[in-house]
Amino acid sequence: MPPDIDRRTLLRGLVTAAVAAAGIAAETKATAATVREGAALDAATTATFEALADTIVPGEKRFAGDHAIAGAAAGPGAVQAGAIALLTMPELGIGTLLPTIAALLNGRAAAYALLHGVWLPPSRPAFVGLPFAHRTALVRQVIAPDVPDRLVWLSMAFVAGLAFDAAAHQDTATALRAGHPGLAWLGVPAPDADGLWRFPEHSYGVALAAPHPATTASGSPS
Repeated sequence: MPPDIDRRTLLRGLVTAAVAAAGIAAETKATAATVREGAALDAATTATFEALADTIVPGEKRFAGDHAIAGAAAGPGAVQAGAIALLTMPELGIGTLLPTIAALLNGRAAAYALLHGVWLPPSRPAFVGLPFAHRTALVRQVIAPDVPDRLVWLSMAFVAGLAFDAAAHQDTATALRAGHPGLAWLGVPAPDADGLWRFPEHSYGVALAAPHPATTASGSPS
C-alpha cells in the first residue's frame, strides 16, 4: 500500500515541533533558502543520516571503505532499505530541516568524543567518525526522557524503522517486486498478480466464525 499521508503529516509535525522546541528554528529558516524539499543532500549530511539510520537498524557495509555503515550486522540495514530516500521525500516535507539536524547531531558527537577521549577522523562528520559502540551510546543519550530535543531523534529512528520494515517511501507491491532489502529480509509475502494480498489460510488453521449471510462479495456488511 502507498505510504499513509496521515503518517507523513504526523512525522513532519513531530520533527518540526521538536526542532523548534530545541531552539534551532532560526538556523533552519536560513538553511531553507538554499535547500529545496526533495533536493539531494550534501555528502556530509547524507553520511551523517546514513550513520544514524545504520545505528538504529544496522547492516553490512556496501563496500570496503564504507564509513557511514559500521558493518555491525549481517544482511541489509536501514540504509540499504532506503532511509535517505524516505527522509528526503517531498511528501514528508522535512528536507529543509535535515542539514540543521545533521549539524546538531555532529555537534553532539564532537562533544561526546571529547568527553570520552575518542579520536575523530577530521575528514568525516563527527557522528560518522564514532565507532559503532559509541554511536549507539550517544543515541541512547539523546533519546533519554530528560533531553529537550529527544523527539527529533525518536523521529529519525522512526524513519529508519519505517524504511526497513515497511518501505514507506514506495508502494509496497512495487517495493517487493523490486526486491526491497528490508521486506525481503523480513519475509514479507508477495501480493497476488493484481497487486492485492489475500490470505486463504486462516491464522488459527480454522475459520473462527461463518460469514453473516448478508455479507457482500467484497466482505462488507450488507
